Amino acid sequence: MKHSTFSERALVLAPRGRDATIAAAMLSEGGIEATACASLLALITELDAGAAFVLVTEEAITSADLNPLADWLSHQEEWSDLPFVLLTTRGGGLERNPAAVRYLEVLGNVTFLERPFHPTTLISLARSALRARKRQYEARSRLTELREGEARYRTLFDTMDEGFAVIEFLDGPEGALSDYVHVQANPAYERHTGIANVIGQKVREMVPDEAEGWVALYRQVLVSGEPIRFERELVATRRQLELSAFRIEPSSRKAVAVIFQDVTARKRAEQELRELNEGLEARVTATVAERETVIAQLHEAQKLETIGQLTGGVAHDINNLLTPITGALDLLNRRYSADDPRSARLLDGALQSAERAKILVSRLLGFARRQALETRAVDIAQLFEGMRDLIASSIGPAIELRMLPVHDLPAGIADPNQLELAILNLCVNARDAMEGGGVLTIAADRVVLGPDRASKLNPGAYIRISVIDTGAGMDEVTLAKAVEPFFSTKDVGKGTGLGLSMVHGLAAQLGGAFELQSSVGQGTRADLYLPVATAGTALAAARLPAASKPVRPLRLLLVDDEELVRRGTAEMLRELGHEVHEAAGGAQALAKLRTGIQIDAVVSDYMMPRMNGTEVAERIRETHPHMPILIVTGYAGGDLDLPLPQLAKPFRQVDIAMAIDQLIATP
Repeated sequence: MKHSTFSERALVLAPRGRDATIAAAMLSEGGIEATACASLLALITELDAGAAFVLVTEEAITSADLNPLADWLSHQEEWSDLPFVLLTTRGGGLERNPAAVRYLEVLGNVTFLERPFHPTTLISLARSALRARKRQYEARSRLTELREGEARYRTLFDTMDEGFAVIEFLDGPEGALSDYVHVQANPAYERHTGIANVIGQKVREMVPDEAEGWVALYRQVLVSGEPIRFERELVATRRQLELSAFRIEPSSRKAVAVIFQDVTARKRAEQELRELNEGLEARVTATVAERETVIAQLHEAQKLETIGQLTGGVAHDINNLLTPITGALDLLNRRYSADDPRSARLLDGALQSAERAKILVSRLLGFARRQALETRAVDIAQLFEGMRDLIASSIGPAIELRMLPVHDLPAGIADPNQLELAILNLCVNARDAMEGGGVLTIAADRVVLGPDRASKLNPGAYIRISVIDTGAGMDEVTLAKAVEPFFSTKDVGKGTGLGLSMVHGLAAQLGGAFELQSSVGQGTRADLYLPVATAGTALAAARLPAASKPVRPLRLLLVDDEELVRRGTAEMLRELGHEVHEAAGGAQALAKLRTGIQIDAVVSDYMMPRMNGTEVAERIRETHPHMPILIVTGYAGGDLDLPLPQLAKPFRQVDIAMAIDQLIATP
């Protein structure tokens, strides 16, 4: 496209005698920069460099080939209409100057100035042309801003998860369905409705049997101007949709915007739950009190499961936020702490806070059953003995510790680190409940549960670990909420409210259960049930071990849709000496590889829109079958069931360095 450069200079094409010199001098005296051109081709060359207007004499173009100039003018950008001032001896009227029509057709925006003329007249016309050109430049700037804004909104429109469509009533007979069309729809539209190729289609063509109902709803929004929110089944595809519709202003456009989601799965789940409840009610023949207990347990399980799912998602997002924070603090600490003690203290405090946040997220994920576990057969007696000193120091001298001996107890299935943390949490809670001192008893025994026992556990053999205190105890209301996340009876700042919820989540994740018994003034008993280990108990997949020594500098492709996370990770890797190519998603990463860049390994986030880390890895392996690939996940410990090495967020520089070293060192 032409006119890529802003310019306020005039170009002069007057090849006879001193006309060009005189005209340029006149313009210069009027404060306008002028450049003389020796020929029409020279003029076109100067136009490519930018010009505000052109001053040209009639004799310069009378017999010249104007096709190159006409071609140049026809390729102006849409904001541009280059002004011309044509000096003529016959004026611009058709009676005196029949050639004026040709000049108008070729030059377009042309003003005729008949000779002889006063210099003031020339300067006036030149300034008018310059003002017109400046307005064109301003229009270009506004057009650029509009295009950039449109690009941003188009990106949002194309990537949003909700279905979105703009429905417009075109002019025509009142009430005719043929006037009602979809004019825009995002990629999620087809996913949520199951209807393809909707742009420009008439409603009758899309859903012929139910078009009238949809038209009536949207016409109501259009006429009243009031938004509506509703649920409706799309019969054509058997989808249950949850929709919001509102009129697009100005109302003269006659358009309605609709945003919606497919809630078919949720409705089906609700229906199944209702049927389950109905089935339970039909089968229960016990007393009213027993039935109420079963329903209460079901509701409690549903509530905890819902909270667990929400907690897992929130914890994943927090890990994403913590990753650039932890990485930046780590880099700053390495660079500046040695030279500035005050900075060292501040950075150390910030890193400690980030580490505490990481632990908090780990507990959240434990509650949500999203914490990766390294399960194996655990000798409970040996674990108790190893924890004795730690528990004693944690509860203090005012509390008597009784750890009952364990005899002939089979091994239980557990992650020993998480189990130790759970027992320690229970002991600390017990300590806090015995402010004036008391007795803390820790015991373990083997129990066999039959099918007739009222329990959340399946029938079978279990190891029961009991933590019993003689503290203040809990009333029924407090006991009912005790395992809920963030519920705490401690003072502000003295607890996160996640200790018991973490134990509950751990037990459920291991296939066991967690039960509390308590009454006011009588203390509390916490029982943690673990499945008995069998000879075939398998170990969980081991995490990436630390590399024995750094490997050579590598050429890495880093893929992450979160810019802050990607930028912070890239900075850590570059400081380690690696060359980093960044990609904001799977498609961009594949495009970079197709350009032929040389890559030694790929580091990819897992949770990304359109193409997750596993899909990115599969596509890369199609053309680079031996490419080392490291998946980064926001779930603590990396509990993704993938045949690829994983690194959990948040991580510090040493963590990702060791992960990459091990990645390259592993065949």
